[in-house]
Amino acid sequence: MTTAQDNSDPMQRLGLQLAWHGSLTEARIRRALGAAGLTPRHAMTLMHLDGGPVGQRVLAERLEVDPSVLVGILNDLEGEGLVERRRDPADRRRHIVAITDSGSAALDQTNAALDEVERGIFAGLTEQECEVLRGLLGRVNSATEDFECRE
Repeated sequence: MTTAQDNSDPMQRLGLQLAWHGSLTEARIRRALGAAGLTPRHAMTLMHLDGGPVGQRVLAERLEVDPSVLVGILNDLEGEGLVERRRDPADRRRHIVAITDSGSAALDQTNAALDEVERGIFAGLTEQECEVLRGLLGRVNSATEDFECRE
């Protein structure tokens, strides 16, 4: 980045500003999802399963988590009756994960809660500005290997 910055004002630092807004957004999302007993990772897992059953290894890749982390997430969700794991009849070593009816209902609540949070966060932006922001954020270098799942 070659733009001049006023280093005396922390909120002129894009990284700090992004971190600040990210922390506030995460707190709001966690609070909204927590009312349904879910974490953001739980919600993301249900979203990935909404399109139909998925192999456990493929799901770990989509979520960009280690398979051992996924086992813990699935244990939580399965314990609540939101997903089910079953052996693939074609390959008994492989597990297939599917969302249950209860999981679909929880996902509907999750999406409604996220919609409400996002309406509040982005109230000052037009739909077009949200699309521009989505595009810009998609170009920000945020490598997943730097992320540490705290769930």
